[in-house]
Amino acid sequence: MSKAKTTKEKINKSLIIVESPTKAKTISQFLGKDFQIESSYGHVRDLPKSKIGIDIEHDFEPQYIVPKKAQKNANALKKLALKAPRVILATDEDREGEAIAWHLAKLMNLDDHYERITFHEITPEAIKKALESPRKIDENLVNAQQARRVLDRLVGYELSPFLWQKIRRGLSAGRVQSVALKLIVDRERERQAFKADEYWSISAIFDKKKELFEAGLSSINNKSLDKFDIKNGKQSEEIKKNIESCERFIISEIKKQETKKSPLPPFTTSTLQQEASKKLRFSARQTMRLAQMLYEGQNLGDGSIGLITYMRTDSLNIAESALSKCREVITEKFGKEFIPESANYYKNKSKGAQEAHEAVRPTHPEILPAEIKDKVEPNVYKLYNLIWQRFVASQMKDAIFDRLAISIGGENGKEKFLFKANGNTLKFKGFLAVYPSQFQEVLLPTLEMNEEIKINEVKPEQHFTQPPARYNEASLIKTLEENGIGRPSTYAPIISVLQDRFYVEKDEERRFFPTELGFIVNDILAKHFSQITDINFTAKIEEDLDEVAEGKEQWKQIIRNFYWPFKENLTKKYDEVVKEDFQEKTDEICEKCGKPMLVKWSKFGKFLGCSGFPECRNIKKLIDASKKVTGVKCPKCKEGDVIIKRTKAKKRMFYGCSRWPDCDFVSWKKPTEESGEEALESEKNEEE
Repeated sequence: MSKAKTTKEKINKSLIIVESPTKAKTISQFLGKDFQIESSYGHVRDLPKSKIGIDIEHDFEPQYIVPKKAQKNANALKKLALKAPRVILATDEDREGEAIAWHLAKLMNLDDHYERITFHEITPEAIKKALESPRKIDENLVNAQQARRVLDRLVGYELSPFLWQKIRRGLSAGRVQSVALKLIVDRERERQAFKADEYWSISAIFDKKKELFEAGLSSINNKSLDKFDIKNGKQSEEIKKNIESCERFIISEIKKQETKKSPLPPFTTSTLQQEASKKLRFSARQTMRLAQMLYEGQNLGDGSIGLITYMRTDSLNIAESALSKCREVITEKFGKEFIPESANYYKNKSKGAQEAHEAVRPTHPEILPAEIKDKVEPNVYKLYNLIWQRFVASQMKDAIFDRLAISIGGENGKEKFLFKANGNTLKFKGFLAVYPSQFQEVLLPTLEMNEEIKINEVKPEQHFTQPPARYNEASLIKTLEENGIGRPSTYAPIISVLQDRFYVEKDEERRFFPTELGFIVNDILAKHFSQITDINFTAKIEEDLDEVAEGKEQWKQIIRNFYWPFKENLTKKYDEVVKEDFQEKTDEICEKCGKPMLVKWSKFGKFLGCSGFPECRNIKKLIDASKKVTGVKCPKCKEGDVIIKRTKAKKRMFYGCSRWPDCDFVSWKKPTEESGEEALESEKNEEE
């Protein structure tokens, strides 16, 4: 969609304004010649970047401006609005969308001469229905957005300079960002303090007429074994010998039971980000970008169509029409036996969920993923397939399993031993027919009560307790959501900021760990500004913002309650806190002046800089320590080192030059000094 234009033939058309040109293009296909669809290209007004932009002395009044990049389009929209008989603000249905509509109304001096519409999905039916029931801007939602924006601006613009002065420039702090950092730092310290405990388990291989199966030792002398009861190898060997001395083993109990596994609910923003991270290895930012594309519209051959509902939501509600259509699809594709008697409904457990919204679902469940596979980008297809499967599965019957629990007893005259084995077989697929889930079928031989069976082998196994796992994107988002920290729209940018500031990095398993800089920033904030990093305090502010959105609280009062104590403490800390000597030293020596090289940061990432700066300005590319040097010089450029790398998708190991992207040498085979040239030649003809 081109920028807004003022042409004579468009003067009498109703003006509809949305945020994005893609959204405008899709909607324009549904409406007739009486409508002109234009895009605001996001926010038309915002706080200035060059200054705090909040008049603190006049009760925190925001000082909004039209950014330079938005001025041309803003002026064009104003001219169109003056001539249009009807102005319709059709921005997104969340707080951010409501605020954009409010800013548009202020910019164009619309007063009450406008209509506000919202819709969960970009389909002809949804758009036409919205046009039939317009409303006015919800000032409460706008105020909730303003409160969040002002709070975040005050924290960022007041606290970040403190970090610049006490640590180094280029750092930032934020209400939600700093809580997320503390979670990662605290988890890492738990891991550092962790001491592994040894314990043992014992299992046995039993034989029923050449059918072998495994059972675990459950109790000794009628006393159930706890995880840590067998503490060492010596104890396990003694138990093993005693088990082997048993004359016979008897089936003492057989329990048969039918169990069910229920489908998961349809996606919210956070669960979509979590599942896309686990199953597709998408980052939160990537997931939201692809979801935006699906929501705003994809061209399937007959024009663009929105394929999913609005992707920023924490609701599990589903429209009755969508439920009805989904049940039709299940009947057609899988059969009536997969449909429950009535639709499945789900209740949201997350704090402050906006129940007026819908879950993330396909707008047209009848559009199967296979039908769009060759018409959209591969990753767009993958995400649609995931959303479609999850939604359809949510409206299917439970999966049914047959479970078999076997107890096997043995005694040697002194001690009694009890082993237990569990069988698990799938009886009815249910929702698993469309949404595969990890489960393991375990087959046991046919056994009878009091039947005697042979024991083939006793297997002691050593274990050690494991430290708590580092957070990955999925588990971090889940923890933030469970604690009421942030909102659907904030998770992706928060994670991105933590990485962009070099507070955290990812290990080989794509899990977060804090850098030295991350530790220092967190420790200063946690010690001197404990509320900023406190989960409960941050969650309480989120609850206050929800109160504003519901019209139960005044937004400026929340700002007052937060700011003045914060400002008083900040003023004191400028005098109390001494500058941290933050310089990450290395063993590398500057070849120009002989002084140690230091790890430094720029917006492009880490690099090595001479400690003799500014007298010596030598800089070098930093080789990631996690990428092991092979000791072989690059056969292509003869300058770089061959290092071990891994592919993003499957983490397959390969070899590449440390000077990438200046040198693009790669090889699946490990080169040697002798074989380097051959590897170079062979890779020319080999596809990944």
